[in-house]
Amino acid sequence: MSITKKSCCGTREAAPQQQNDVKEFVKKRYADRVKAPGMTSCCGTASGSCDSAVALSAGYTEEQLAGVPAHAAEHSFGCGNPVALAGIRPGQTVLDIGSGAGIDVLLAARKAGPEGHVIGLDMTIEMIEAATKNAVEAGLSNVEFRLGDAEDMPVESGTVDWIISNCVINLAPDKAKVFAEAYRVLRPGGRILVSDLVTHGLPETARKSLEAWAFCVGGALEEEDYLAAIRGAGFKSIPDELARLAPSLAGKVSSIKIGAVKF
Repeated sequence: MSITKKSCCGTREAAPQQQNDVKEFVKKRYADRVKAPGMTSCCGTASGSCDSAVALSAGYTEEQLAGVPAHAAEHSFGCGNPVALAGIRPGQTVLDIGSGAGIDVLLAARKAGPEGHVIGLDMTIEMIEAATKNAVEAGLSNVEFRLGDAEDMPVESGTVDWIISNCVINLAPDKAKVFAEAYRVLRPGGRILVSDLVTHGLPETARKSLEAWAFCVGGALEEEDYLAAIRGAGFKSIPDELARLAPSLAGKVSSIKIGAVKF
């Protein structure tokens, strides 16, 4: 049975009967990764560990990694460095969709400053607990972590200046809902900056695999579908093509970055 179907706007989503299976499988996989470091693997790879070398390869700098707890750096399951690209200013409110162990929240909190506020959203309680500990260790009081679903965010409408996300939206069964929720919670003029994976003719066999979903590949959208999902939510100032950073799997998957604005 196929895990994916085409939605009315052309984007691929998990079939309704499979959505809960996908979410539960992903939650368990990432809970296991953060609890058992020796068994971790990073988004899109099959390595046995996810240490600071992987964080460096994703685009973080030595200076950034030195300023966060080691546990946060070693559990950075991303494919980019959205905080470095986002124009976060002091006093702003930032939301990180799929905050994991908290590395991007901690980096964003430094940019937002004491008057700013950064919210980390994750659907895995083990990640929330780990990120909270990392924030305490980092001595940051302008952050909070909320347990919740990216498709139904526990965030008030029109309260966020910046949304960041790092290789997480591909894990959601319904990307259109995620981008619609992102649009809802942003203030007018608010921006979203995402690092993620897109596909280029990925075989259907990969899309049917829960393992492939957990490795950020099976649920990744085709590039044109990714753009359609963002536009469908109402975002503007979207580039015609995504900036491809690291093609992999024989050119079938690329790490990308993309920004958009709510007018």
